[in-house]
Amino acid sequence: MRNVSQLPPDLLECLAIWAWRALAPKSIHHLPAPPSSFSCLQSSTLPSLPARYSLRGRLYSLRAEILSSRTQRHVCSSSRLGTLSYSTSSPKTISDTTSEPPPKATSNSTNPTETENSEQKPRPPYTFLTGYALFAKRTPRPFPPPFLSPPSGSFSDPLSTHDRARPKLVNGELIRGKTNGDDAVYASPRFICANDGVGAWSTRPRGHAGLWSRLILHFWACAIDEDVARQRKEGGCFREPHPTAYLQHAYEETVRVTGESDWQGTTTACGALLHWKKADISKEEGREEAAEGSSIVMKNGTAVAPLLYVTQLGDSQVMVVRPSEKKFVFKTKEQWHWFDCPKQLGTNSPDTPATDAVIDEVPIREGDVVLAMSDGVIDNLWSHEIVECVSDSVARWAAGEGRIGRKEADITDGGMTFVAHELVDRAKQIALDPFAESPFMEHAIEEGLPSAGGKLDDISVVAALCTRNQ
Repeated sequence: MRNVSQLPPDLLECLAIWAWRALAPKSIHHLPAPPSSFSCLQSSTLPSLPARYSLRGRLYSLRAEILSSRTQRHVCSSSRLGTLSYSTSSPKTISDTTSEPPPKATSNSTNPTETENSEQKPRPPYTFLTGYALFAKRTPRPFPPPFLSPPSGSFSDPLSTHDRARPKLVNGELIRGKTNGDDAVYASPRFICANDGVGAWSTRPRGHAGLWSRLILHFWACAIDEDVARQRKEGGCFREPHPTAYLQHAYEETVRVTGESDWQGTTTACGALLHWKKADISKEEGREEAAEGSSIVMKNGTAVAPLLYVTQLGDSQVMVVRPSEKKFVFKTKEQWHWFDCPKQLGTNSPDTPATDAVIDEVPIREGDVVLAMSDGVIDNLWSHEIVECVSDSVARWAAGEGRIGRKEADITDGGMTFVAHELVDRAKQIALDPFAESPFMEHAIEEGLPSAGGKLDDISVVAALCTRNQ
């Protein structure tokens, strides 16, 4: 066998790196320095090598490359949409499945990751803790191309599950939110919405209302996050929302991406954006808010209170319930062209966000529950029934119901999921009862149309608790 000093430098370097990687600990974050026995490879017995052949330099370069690669994968994984979490430290957003691969990190991504590092950027004073529940009257139609990833590589996968197994993509990234029949819902610490696709499009060859409702939602959330990132970059704080502009942008983008393949459909839209306003504690109302814990005094001495920007187009609904007083403090009003024909965004519809969307600024308090609901709820439950259900669910959760294996009763830890499920179950009971009295039946009779029982429809609820950002 040759003397080690006679081996070519390239081969010598490869052997050393292979040996070190094979013997190193599993955790790349705790790689030791190259063993001292390697120093013989750089001894005076070897010819002088260029810097790129330095064993120690190559080893540490390799370690840095691996660490960088793992860090990038970690960032991508943390920026992907996970399932709902109800931790007060890091609330998540809704997505279809946790098995979806993370999107590629690109500089022009429409899904910017917003960091909540209080040392680098100011954090908003209030946040949403969210939960959702869904009931579909029929199985959702698979999304058409080009809004799907490449097909599965396994021939053993049943074709009927490909639409569920593959991530849905638009502009190279995962489509936000979750589909429920023709409905689509979304929840984040700042924004919730529920869009109701018009199911009649399912009879058209190229009709796909579920795609329209989901894409409007996706671009709506992207527009908000992009504006937040821009304002923070310019002024250090998200100060001025533009609700109409966000939905108008979402509508225009959806028209663009669906027009390329002529996928047709329409959808209603309703959403609530959590913000804040200055609270004048010198006034009587301000003192009342401060006493109830609804205002926060910032570091600069300014008192702020939560403010909700509600956007409505169509017959879905946003409602703000105050469980402590068992009442609702706000709800949107349905927009119809005529009975059972709501205003809607999409193919052949004259409605646009710029001309038809209604924007409301709603002062709320900590502890208020904000609901974004499709018409499957409000067509089957009256407002007082919704308030009763939400208030009762909050009280039952606080008493420990549904909290398997948990001792402490905390509404911020999964309570909104419980509230949303109870509301969907209540609406579902009426929808499936042919002898029930429902708001839809009452409205139909007022219009001179025969109707009885509840209305079977997709039922979607997103519940969000307004709470102080810890």
